[in-house]
Amino acid sequence: MTNALAYIIDALATLYFWIIVARVVLSWLTAFNVVNPYNQFIRTIQTFCYRATEPLMAPIRRFLPDLGGLDISPIILLIGVEALRRLLISMLGGQFI
Repeated sequence: MTNALAYIIDALATLYFWIIVARVVLSWLTAFNVVNPYNQFIRTIQTFCYRATEPLMAPIRRFLPDLGGLDISPIILLIGVEALRRLLISMLGGQFI
């Protein structure tokens, strides 16, 4: 039972990790005019990634100093997700690390 729970936690954390990466990459591609931000498919993916990650990135941004145009909140969130994943899996006795 706990091994299955550890697997589910690992899968969800990995999925969330890739959602954060997708949000960052899409923001870069939009900023450099590689993709059309008015394309409905791109807009749908961006909206999903924004809604999935913003509730955790907004509080991180409030505590960070102003770094100009550089936003390091995704990096901090990725580190936090990975740390939480490893902590929960080790507590459950999983061998996914």
